[in-house]
Amino acid sequence: MERRGFIKFCAAGAVAGGTPVIAADSRPQLYSRARLVDEKGNPLRAKAIPPNRNLIFHYPYASTPCFLLNLGKPAKGSARLRTADNQPYEWKGGVGPGRSVVAYSAICAHKLTYPTRDISFISFRPEKSAGNKLGAVIHCCSEHSQYDPAEGARVVAGPALQPLAAILLEHNSATDEIHAVGTLGGEVFNEFFSKYEFKLAMEHGGAARRAVDGSCVVQELDHYCRQQVKC
Repeated sequence: MERRGFIKFCAAGAVAGGTPVIAADSRPQLYSRARLVDEKGNPLRAKAIPPNRNLIFHYPYASTPCFLLNLGKPAKGSARLRTADNQPYEWKGGVGPGRSVVAYSAICAHKLTYPTRDISFISFRPEKSAGNKLGAVIHCCSEHSQYDPAEGARVVAGPALQPLAAILLEHNSATDEIHAVGTLGGEVFNEFFSKYEFKLAMEHGGAARRAVDGSCVVQELDHYCRQQVKC
């Protein structure tokens, strides 16, 4: 099967400074093809991804986190969205046997909040709460931007000016394996590297901007992050 016909557009996924000026290209941005693997290095099967759980991996760079989610039901077939600079694009839905697996950059499109080893102010919230009236959204507690992962991470609440960038996934129906191959929507990687240059250098040395190649380790956010802020 040709790769072009194999790609499925899907949604994946530190508080300071002002709202970044985002330059976005509405066309898919292809990066190195990377297999999603579990913490033991085994290929991650779509049917093995637990529903409504926060999973995290890093792509397309060593320091840029993404959310991998099984929504437990088919994502919307497609969604027409726009970047902060008004570039239109179409998200094509989820992948996997139930078309319920999606992935997004985990860098908030508002003030670039992201999950770190110490703490995360942003995560998928399946349940409603006092500060989360919607439920089943990716919620950033920094400024309460909320994104619907079933509709391409469309902004449904808060000040974010665009959806989270979607991570493009390939699903092999024969092996049930998943590969990350690129992004769709408004990327904020340059702003992220600029804002957190010193912090990323401390955490990753000179590898923060290293392109991911070969594989991405997927793990529970609970295993990756010491504390999650819920709001």
